[in-house]
Amino acid sequence: MREKVFAGAVLIVTALLCIFMPKISSKLKPKPVFTQEFAAGVVEEVLEEDLFPDPAVRGKFRGTQKLRVKIIEGTYKNRKFDIYNTLSSLHSTYAYKGLKAVFTLRESGGKTSVWLYNLKRDTHVYVLAGLFFAALLILGRAQGLKSSLALVFTCVLIVTVLIPALFAGLAPVPVSIFLVSVMTIVSFILIGGFTRKTYCAIAGTVCGVTIAGIISAIVSYSAQLSGVNMEGGEQLLNLAPDYALRLDGLLFTSVLIASLGAVMDVSMSIASSVQEIASANPRLSKKELFMSGLTVGKDITGTMSNTLILAFAGTSLPLVMMIWGYGMSFTQFINIPRIVIEIMHGISGSIGIIAAVPCTALISVFTLKKPSHISQ
Repeated sequence: MREKVFAGAVLIVTALLCIFMPKISSKLKPKPVFTQEFAAGVVEEVLEEDLFPDPAVRGKFRGTQKLRVKIIEGTYKNRKFDIYNTLSSLHSTYAYKGLKAVFTLRESGGKTSVWLYNLKRDTHVYVLAGLFFAALLILGRAQGLKSSLALVFTCVLIVTVLIPALFAGLAPVPVSIFLVSVMTIVSFILIGGFTRKTYCAIAGTVCGVTIAGIISAIVSYSAQLSGVNMEGGEQLLNLAPDYALRLDGLLFTSVLIASLGAVMDVSMSIASSVQEIASANPRLSKKELFMSGLTVGKDITGTMSNTLILAFAGTSLPLVMMIWGYGMSFTQFINIPRIVIEIMHGISGSIGIIAAVPCTALISVFTLKKPSHISQ
Protein backbone atom coordinates (compact mmCIF):
# COMPACT_ATOMS: atom_id res chain seq x y z
CA MET A 1 0.00 0.00 0.00
CA ARG A 2 2.82 2.38 0.89
CA GLU A 3 4.47 1.74 -2.47
CA LYS A 4 1.27 2.65 -4.35
CA VAL A 5 0.81 5.85 -2.34
CA PHE A 6 4.46 6.76 -2.95
CA ALA A 7 4.15 6.08 -6.69
CA GLY A 8 1.04 8.27 -6.84
CA ALA A 9 2.82 11.06 -4.98
CA VAL A 10 5.79 10.86 -7.39
CA LEU A 11 3.41 11.02 -10.35
CA ILE A 12 1.69 14.12 -8.92
CA VAL A 13 5.01 15.84 -8.17
CA THR A 14 6.25 15.07 -11.70
CA ALA A 15 3.09 16.57 -13.20
CA LEU A 16 3.34 19.68 -11.00
CA LEU A 17 6.99 20.17 -11.97
CA CYS A 18 6.07 19.95 -15.67
CA ILE A 19 3.23 22.48 -15.22
CA PHE A 20 4.71 25.12 -12.91
CA MET A 21 8.50 25.00 -13.25
CA PRO A 22 8.59 26.21 -16.90
CA LYS A 23 6.62 29.30 -15.81
CA ILE A 24 8.99 29.94 -12.91
CA SER A 25 12.18 29.35 -14.94
CA SER A 26 10.96 31.60 -17.77
CA LYS A 27 11.36 34.56 -15.39
CA LEU A 28 15.10 33.87 -15.28
CA LYS A 29 15.49 34.41 -19.01
CA PRO A 30 16.37 37.88 -20.31
CA LYS A 31 14.06 39.62 -22.76
CA PRO A 32 14.96 38.53 -26.31
CA VAL A 33 16.49 41.10 -28.65
CA PHE A 34 14.30 39.90 -31.52
CA THR A 35 11.19 37.77 -31.98
CA GLN A 36 11.98 34.28 -33.22
CA GLU A 37 9.83 31.22 -33.73
CA PHE A 38 10.47 27.66 -34.84
CA ALA A 39 7.56 26.08 -36.69
CA ALA A 40 6.90 23.05 -38.87
CA GLY A 41 6.32 23.59 -42.56
CA VAL A 42 6.26 21.83 -45.88
CA VAL A 43 8.19 22.50 -49.09
CA GLU A 44 5.56 23.12 -51.80
CA GLU A 45 7.93 23.66 -54.68
CA VAL A 46 11.64 23.79 -55.53
CA LEU A 47 11.89 26.93 -57.69
CA GLU A 48 15.62 26.84 -58.45
CA GLU A 49 18.67 24.85 -57.42
CA ASP A 50 22.38 24.87 -58.10
CA LEU A 51 23.93 21.82 -56.44
CA PHE A 52 26.99 19.61 -56.70
CA PRO A 53 27.98 16.42 -54.75
CA ASP A 54 29.66 16.94 -51.39
CA PRO A 55 33.26 15.71 -51.75
CA ALA A 56 33.49 14.70 -48.07
CA VAL A 57 30.12 13.04 -47.33
CA ARG A 58 28.59 10.55 -49.75
CA GLY A 59 24.97 11.23 -50.69
CA LYS A 60 25.08 14.88 -49.60
CA PHE A 61 25.14 18.04 -51.69
CA ARG A 62 26.48 21.57 -51.54
CA GLY A 63 25.08 24.65 -53.19
CA THR A 64 21.85 26.65 -53.01
CA GLN A 65 18.13 26.06 -53.51
CA LYS A 66 15.24 28.47 -53.86
CA LEU A 67 12.12 27.07 -52.23
CA ARG A 68 8.47 27.93 -51.78
CA VAL A 69 7.41 26.77 -48.33
CA LYS A 70 4.16 26.77 -46.37
CA ILE A 71 4.14 27.04 -42.58
CA ILE A 72 1.64 24.60 -41.06
CA GLU A 73 1.64 25.62 -37.39
CA GLY A 74 2.22 28.52 -35.02
CA THR A 75 1.81 32.26 -35.54
CA TYR A 76 2.53 32.06 -39.27
CA LYS A 77 0.24 29.11 -40.00
CA ASN A 78 -0.83 28.80 -43.67
CA ARG A 79 1.50 31.61 -44.77
CA LYS A 80 3.81 30.98 -47.73
CA PHE A 81 7.36 32.23 -48.18
CA ASP A 82 10.00 32.06 -50.91
CA ILE A 83 13.32 31.29 -49.23
CA TYR A 84 16.87 30.30 -50.05
CA ASN A 85 18.36 27.09 -48.63
CA THR A 86 22.16 27.04 -48.59
CA LEU A 87 23.73 23.59 -48.35
CA SER A 88 27.21 23.44 -46.85
CA SER A 89 29.39 20.88 -45.07
CA LEU A 90 27.66 21.67 -41.75
CA HIS A 91 24.14 22.43 -42.97
CA SER A 92 23.32 19.83 -45.62
CA THR A 93 19.53 19.54 -45.47
CA TYR A 94 18.49 18.80 -49.06
CA ALA A 95 14.94 20.02 -49.75
CA TYR A 96 12.45 18.47 -52.17
CA LYS A 97 8.76 18.89 -52.91
CA GLY A 98 6.66 17.57 -50.03
CA LEU A 99 9.49 17.65 -47.46
CA LYS A 100 8.32 18.39 -43.93
CA ALA A 101 10.89 20.41 -42.01
CA VAL A 102 11.32 22.91 -39.18
CA PHE A 103 11.74 26.55 -40.22
CA THR A 104 13.09 29.54 -38.33
CA LEU A 105 10.96 32.67 -38.58
CA ARG A 106 12.45 35.88 -37.23
CA GLU A 107 10.88 39.32 -37.02
CA SER A 108 13.36 42.19 -37.26
CA GLY A 109 12.80 45.73 -38.50
CA GLY A 110 9.27 44.93 -39.60
CA LYS A 111 10.46 42.14 -41.89
CA THR A 112 10.05 38.38 -41.55
CA SER A 113 13.16 36.35 -42.32
CA VAL A 114 12.63 32.64 -42.92
CA TRP A 115 15.11 29.84 -43.43
CA LEU A 116 15.16 26.06 -43.24
CA TYR A 117 16.38 25.16 -39.75
CA ASN A 118 16.45 21.37 -39.92
CA LEU A 119 14.59 18.22 -40.83
CA LYS A 120 11.53 17.39 -38.72
CA ARG A 121 12.87 14.55 -36.59
CA ASP A 122 10.62 14.72 -33.52
CA THR A 123 8.43 11.87 -34.82
CA HIS A 124 11.45 9.55 -34.85
CA VAL A 125 12.20 10.48 -31.23
CA TYR A 126 8.60 9.85 -30.14
CA VAL A 127 8.45 6.48 -31.91
CA LEU A 128 11.79 5.40 -30.42
CA ALA A 129 10.69 6.48 -26.93
CA GLY A 130 7.37 4.70 -27.42
CA LEU A 131 9.13 1.46 -28.40
CA PHE A 132 11.39 1.72 -25.36
CA PHE A 133 8.55 2.24 -22.88
CA ALA A 134 6.43 -0.42 -24.60
CA ALA A 135 9.25 -2.97 -24.27
CA LEU A 136 9.71 -1.96 -20.64
CA LEU A 137 6.02 -2.42 -19.89
CA ILE A 138 5.65 -5.70 -21.82
CA LEU A 139 8.64 -7.35 -20.16
CA GLY A 140 8.42 -5.71 -16.74
CA ARG A 141 4.67 -5.15 -16.44
CA ALA A 142 4.03 -3.51 -13.04
CA GLN A 143 7.77 -3.26 -12.34
CA GLY A 144 8.29 -1.82 -15.81
CA LEU A 145 5.66 0.82 -15.12
CA LYS A 146 7.46 1.81 -11.93
CA SER A 147 10.78 1.92 -13.78
CA SER A 148 9.22 4.15 -16.44
CA LEU A 149 7.90 6.51 -13.78
CA ALA A 150 11.32 6.63 -12.11
CA LEU A 151 13.00 7.46 -15.42
CA VAL A 152 10.47 10.18 -16.27
CA PHE A 153 10.81 11.69 -12.78
CA THR A 154 14.61 11.77 -13.09
CA CYS A 155 14.50 13.46 -16.51
CA VAL A 156 11.89 15.99 -15.36
CA LEU A 157 13.94 16.80 -12.24
CA ILE A 158 17.03 17.47 -14.34
CA VAL A 159 15.24 19.63 -16.92
CA THR A 160 12.85 21.56 -14.67
CA VAL A 161 14.87 21.88 -11.45
CA LEU A 162 18.61 21.28 -11.92
CA ILE A 163 19.17 23.34 -15.07
CA PRO A 164 17.08 26.37 -13.92
CA ALA A 165 18.84 26.21 -10.53
CA LEU A 166 22.24 26.36 -12.24
CA PHE A 167 21.17 29.31 -14.40
CA ALA A 168 19.79 31.03 -11.27
CA GLY A 169 23.32 31.05 -9.84
CA LEU A 170 22.93 28.38 -7.16
CA ALA A 171 26.13 26.52 -6.27
CA PRO A 172 26.36 23.49 -8.60
CA VAL A 173 27.99 21.12 -6.08
CA PRO A 174 25.41 21.15 -3.24
CA VAL A 175 22.49 21.41 -5.67
CA SER A 176 23.66 18.43 -7.71
CA ILE A 177 24.38 16.33 -4.59
CA PHE A 178 20.91 17.04 -3.22
CA LEU A 179 19.09 16.34 -6.49
CA VAL A 180 21.10 13.20 -7.25
CA SER A 181 20.22 11.94 -3.77
CA VAL A 182 16.53 12.65 -4.44
CA MET A 183 16.72 10.84 -7.79
CA THR A 184 18.38 7.85 -6.13
CA ILE A 185 15.89 7.62 -3.25
CA VAL A 186 12.81 8.00 -5.45
CA SER A 187 14.03 5.57 -8.13
CA PHE A 188 15.01 2.84 -5.69
CA ILE A 189 11.84 3.09 -3.60
CA LEU A 190 9.69 2.98 -6.73
CA ILE A 191 11.51 -0.10 -8.01
CA GLY A 192 12.39 -1.91 -4.78
CA GLY A 193 9.81 -0.64 -2.31
CA PHE A 194 10.31 0.24 1.35
CA THR A 195 12.71 -2.59 2.18
CA ARG A 196 16.05 -2.88 3.92
CA LYS A 197 17.59 -4.02 0.64
CA THR A 198 16.46 -0.76 -0.98
CA TYR A 199 17.89 1.31 1.86
CA CYS A 200 21.24 -0.46 1.49
CA ALA A 201 21.28 0.18 -2.27
CA ILE A 202 20.46 3.87 -1.69
CA ALA A 203 23.28 4.29 0.83
CA GLY A 204 25.76 2.44 -1.40
CA THR A 205 24.81 4.54 -4.44
CA VAL A 206 25.19 7.81 -2.56
CA CYS A 207 28.62 6.70 -1.31
CA GLY A 208 29.81 5.61 -4.77
CA VAL A 209 28.55 8.68 -6.61
CA THR A 210 29.95 11.02 -3.95
CA ILE A 211 33.38 9.39 -4.21
CA ALA A 212 33.27 9.75 -8.01
CA GLY A 213 32.33 13.43 -7.63
CA ILE A 214 35.08 14.11 -5.08
CA ILE A 215 37.72 12.55 -7.34
CA SER A 216 36.52 14.62 -10.31
CA ALA A 217 36.55 17.77 -8.15
CA ILE A 218 40.13 17.12 -7.02
CA VAL A 219 41.34 16.40 -10.56
CA SER A 220 39.52 19.39 -12.07
CA TYR A 221 40.92 21.72 -9.39
CA SER A 222 44.51 20.46 -9.64
CA ALA A 223 44.40 20.38 -13.47
CA GLN A 224 42.66 23.79 -13.61
CA LEU A 225 39.65 22.50 -15.52
CA SER A 226 36.16 23.93 -15.36
CA GLY A 227 32.85 23.88 -17.18
CA VAL A 228 34.37 26.19 -19.80
CA ASN A 229 36.52 23.29 -21.03
CA MET A 230 33.51 20.98 -21.52
CA GLU A 231 31.70 20.51 -24.81
CA GLY A 232 29.49 23.57 -25.22
CA GLY A 233 31.38 25.38 -22.45
CA GLU A 234 32.32 28.32 -24.67
CA GLN A 235 28.67 28.86 -25.59
CA LEU A 236 27.74 28.77 -21.90
CA LEU A 237 30.47 31.34 -21.27
CA ASN A 238 28.73 33.65 -23.74
CA LEU A 239 25.42 33.11 -21.91
CA ALA A 240 26.89 33.68 -18.44
CA PRO A 241 26.63 37.53 -18.48
CA ASP A 242 22.84 37.28 -19.03
CA TYR A 243 22.40 34.95 -16.05
CA ALA A 244 24.04 34.26 -12.69
CA LEU A 245 25.51 31.07 -14.15
CA ARG A 246 28.52 29.54 -12.38
CA LEU A 247 30.66 27.26 -14.52
CA ASP A 248 33.15 26.21 -11.84
CA GLY A 249 31.14 23.22 -10.55
CA LEU A 250 29.66 21.89 -13.78
CA LEU A 251 32.28 19.15 -14.10
CA PHE A 252 31.31 17.80 -10.68
CA THR A 253 27.63 17.87 -11.64
CA SER A 254 28.22 16.13 -14.97
CA VAL A 255 30.21 13.31 -13.34
CA LEU A 256 27.49 12.74 -10.73
CA ILE A 257 24.74 12.49 -13.33
CA ALA A 258 26.78 10.44 -15.81
CA SER A 259 27.84 7.84 -13.26
CA LEU A 260 24.55 7.66 -11.34
CA GLY A 261 22.86 4.97 -13.46
CA ALA A 262 25.80 2.56 -13.44
CA VAL A 263 26.44 3.01 -9.70
CA MET A 264 22.73 2.42 -8.95
CA ASP A 265 22.83 -0.80 -10.97
CA VAL A 266 25.87 -2.10 -9.09
CA SER A 267 24.55 -1.11 -5.67
CA MET A 268 21.20 -2.83 -6.16
CA SER A 269 22.93 -5.97 -7.50
CA ILE A 270 25.21 -6.17 -4.47
CA ALA A 271 22.39 -5.51 -1.97
CA SER A 272 20.20 -8.15 -3.62
CA SER A 273 23.04 -10.68 -3.67
CA VAL A 274 23.91 -10.14 -0.01
CA GLN A 275 20.24 -10.49 0.93
CA GLU A 276 19.85 -13.75 -1.01
CA ILE A 277 23.07 -15.20 0.40
CA ALA A 278 22.06 -14.24 3.94
CA SER A 279 18.63 -15.83 3.45
CA ALA A 280 20.07 -19.03 1.96
CA ASN A 281 22.73 -19.43 4.63
CA PRO A 282 21.86 -17.47 7.79
CA ARG A 283 24.77 -19.07 9.69
CA LEU A 284 27.35 -17.09 7.72
CA SER A 285 29.31 -14.59 9.78
CA LYS A 286 29.29 -10.92 8.84
CA LYS A 287 32.83 -11.23 7.52
CA GLU A 288 31.91 -14.21 5.32
CA LEU A 289 28.81 -12.40 4.08
CA PHE A 290 30.86 -9.31 3.30
CA MET A 291 33.43 -11.35 1.36
CA SER A 292 30.61 -13.01 -0.59
CA GLY A 293 29.33 -9.56 -1.57
CA LEU A 294 32.80 -8.58 -2.76
CA THR A 295 33.06 -11.77 -4.81
CA VAL A 296 29.82 -10.93 -6.59
CA GLY A 297 31.07 -7.38 -7.10
CA LYS A 298 34.25 -8.50 -8.87
CA ASP A 299 32.30 -9.74 -11.90
CA ILE A 300 29.97 -6.73 -11.96
CA THR A 301 32.58 -3.96 -11.71
CA GLY A 302 34.56 -5.16 -14.71
CA THR A 303 31.65 -5.05 -17.15
CA MET A 304 30.10 -1.88 -15.71
CA SER A 305 33.41 0.00 -15.79
CA ASN A 306 33.84 -1.00 -19.42
CA THR A 307 30.32 0.23 -20.13
CA LEU A 308 30.98 3.63 -18.58
CA ILE A 309 34.40 4.16 -20.19
CA LEU A 310 33.20 3.00 -23.62
CA ALA A 311 30.21 5.34 -23.38
CA PHE A 312 32.50 8.32 -22.85
CA ALA A 313 34.88 7.04 -25.55
CA GLY A 314 32.00 6.83 -28.00
CA THR A 315 30.91 10.42 -27.39
CA SER A 316 34.46 11.70 -27.91
CA LEU A 317 35.22 9.53 -30.98
CA PRO A 318 34.98 12.40 -33.53
CA LEU A 319 37.40 14.46 -31.41
CA VAL A 320 39.89 11.59 -31.20
CA MET A 321 39.63 11.01 -34.96
CA MET A 322 40.27 14.70 -35.62
CA ILE A 323 43.34 14.63 -33.37
CA TRP A 324 44.66 11.52 -35.12
CA GLY A 325 43.99 13.09 -38.51
CA TYR A 326 46.06 16.15 -37.60
CA GLY A 327 48.93 13.91 -36.50
CA MET A 328 49.22 15.27 -32.97
CA SER A 329 51.92 13.86 -30.69
CA PHE A 330 50.94 11.97 -27.53
CA THR A 331 52.15 14.84 -25.34
CA GLN A 332 49.95 17.28 -27.21
CA PHE A 333 47.01 14.86 -27.24
CA ILE A 334 47.06 13.94 -23.55
CA ASN A 335 47.13 17.59 -22.47
CA ILE A 336 44.07 18.74 -24.43
CA PRO A 337 41.44 19.82 -21.85
CA ARG A 338 38.57 18.02 -23.60
CA ILE A 339 40.54 14.76 -23.66
CA VAL A 340 41.50 15.09 -19.99
CA ILE A 341 37.86 15.73 -19.10
CA GLU A 342 36.63 12.65 -20.99
CA ILE A 343 39.30 10.47 -19.35
CA MET A 344 38.42 11.94 -15.95
CA HIS A 345 34.73 11.26 -16.53
CA GLY A 346 35.33 7.63 -17.42
CA ILE A 347 37.87 6.84 -14.69
CA SER A 348 36.19 8.75 -11.84
CA GLY A 349 32.84 7.14 -12.72
CA SER A 350 34.48 3.70 -12.77
CA ILE A 351 36.10 4.36 -9.39
CA GLY A 352 32.65 5.30 -8.12
CA ILE A 353 31.36 1.92 -9.35
CA ILE A 354 34.23 0.07 -7.67
CA ALA A 355 33.76 2.02 -4.42
CA ALA A 356 30.03 1.27 -4.40
CA VAL A 357 30.73 -2.49 -4.10
CA PRO A 358 32.42 -2.57 -0.66
CA CYS A 359 30.27 0.31 0.60
CA THR A 360 27.02 -1.45 -0.33
CA ALA A 361 28.29 -4.84 0.86
CA LEU A 362 29.36 -3.43 4.23
CA ILE A 363 26.09 -1.56 4.77
CA SER A 364 24.08 -4.60 3.66
CA VAL A 365 25.91 -6.92 6.05
CA PHE A 366 25.14 -4.79 9.10
CA THR A 367 21.59 -3.97 7.96
CA LEU A 368 20.32 -7.25 6.59
CA LYS A 369 21.76 -9.40 9.37
CA LYS A 370 19.84 -7.47 12.01
CA PRO A 371 16.27 -8.52 12.82
CA SER A 372 13.77 -5.80 11.95
CA HIS A 373 10.04 -5.26 11.72
CA ILE A 374 10.56 -3.70 8.28
CA SER A 375 9.79 -6.18 5.53
CA GLN A 376 12.55 -7.48 3.33
